[in-house]
Amino acid sequence: MKRTTIVAKNAPAAVGPYSHAVRTGDVLYTSGQLGLDPVTGELVEGVEAQAVQALNNLKAVVEAAGMTLADVVKTTVFLADINDFAKINKIYGEFFTGETPARSCVQVAGIPKGGLFEIEAIAVKTE
Repeated sequence: MKRTTIVAKNAPAAVGPYSHAVRTGDVLYTSGQLGLDPVTGELVEGVEAQAVQALNNLKAVVEAAGMTLADVVKTTVFLADINDFAKINKIYGEFFTGETPARSCVQVAGIPKGGLFEIEAIAVKTE
């Protein structure tokens, strides 16, 4: 099965030795997306703004692989503070509508660059 490394022009550059995503066949595995502004490479301010930016970055990565957010079947959300869960749910629900993907959401001890929100996804192209 062919493996394709995905580099999204509209997403911030990776902050380490990894790619935005890898597609193998009809399955896409994304790296975690932070709330980094793709132009400046800096985190936007606040958990809600970071969530919106990270989800837009995820969308850019998924689209660079020829898919849409509707193709996402599983996400993992990492929060610096689980007390932000309700705020994040509201924003997340604006990006994932209809048949929503399976999801895990956990609080972690730290997110790269001091981030407050990170998301990774698995997508499957079924058409």
